[in-house]
Amino acid sequence: MNKKFIYTVIATIFLIGAIIGYNYYQRIFGKAITKDMVLFVYATDSLLDVKDKLADYSKNPSTFLLVAAQKNFSKPKSGRYLLKEGMSNNELVNMLRIGNQTALSLSFNNQDTLEKFAGRIAEQLEVDSLSILNSFTDTGFLSENKLTKKSVLQICIPNSYQIYWNVSANGLRDKLLTEYHRFWTISRLEKAKKLKMTKEQVIALASIVQKETAKNSERPIVAGLYLNRLKDGWPLQADPTVIYSIREIKGQDYAVKRVLTADLEIDSPYNTYKNKGLPPTLIAMPDISSIDAVLNPDTHNYMYMCASVEKIGFHAFAKTLAQHNNNAAKYHVWMNKQGVNR
Repeated sequence: MNKKFIYTVIATIFLIGAIIGYNYYQRIFGKAITKDMVLFVYATDSLLDVKDKLADYSKNPSTFLLVAAQKNFSKPKSGRYLLKEGMSNNELVNMLRIGNQTALSLSFNNQDTLEKFAGRIAEQLEVDSLSILNSFTDTGFLSENKLTKKSVLQICIPNSYQIYWNVSANGLRDKLLTEYHRFWTISRLEKAKKLKMTKEQVIALASIVQKETAKNSERPIVAGLYLNRLKDGWPLQADPTVIYSIREIKGQDYAVKRVLTADLEIDSPYNTYKNKGLPPTLIAMPDISSIDAVLNPDTHNYMYMCASVEKIGFHAFAKTLAQHNNNAAKYHVWMNKQGVNR
């Protein structure tokens, strides 16, 4: 047999083998992801679901399935994965096998109720709002931490938290509880003690301050005013507590733009016109600025406040009832002109 022919055959075989080997290498170790992406894998997702999600970010999504089969990989772990341009299928499979996901920054602002909080969180994580509600209102958890269904909202300090997208409802709850305890530093606890208040009482008052003004600069003034009333044995007479009482009756979505005289007679432990002292629990989720405003109040002699008609969004503060009545009269005239009856 012609040696040249034999060499040609052998060379061809090596070439075919090299091509097969190269294709195999490229399929496993070559670049597969064409651009950066965030891949969300749900607990119910299969490899086919993952392949479909890669459709616009992979040279050939089907090769992902081939590599997964070759590596005996069948079930991806749920999570939020950051995929980088140039990543190979081998790297991707390994990432999904061990669940090497990237945490996200979970954020939430002040929410009126636990239900609204759960809905806000469910928009950002895999867990659903009902699971969050059930977790936060679990009787065992509440009893162990001396909380109630109404007071448990206090452990949710508005901030940004690094957390995994597929965290469980209990995992989320326990994370926020840990951060709540961390928030209450020795310094903050000492300031609360100086005010002769517990953490719960500070947050209850902070929630009123939060609802009373959206201006951070005003919050220490408002906090100081309410502390003055508490010190002198006055009822707080805080409109936000009346609105809270109204919504307990009429529902959380009931709009209240103006508190009426009849509202002040609502029979509720949260109505601070009828009951002296602080309400039983917080009435909403206060920001850190509101909590720190209570712990670091302005020192002054103000005892009254009313929404300002000269500086919309702010308040007019008064030391005497005569001054307050003058401010209130201006406000009521302004409200009537705006046609705000409720």
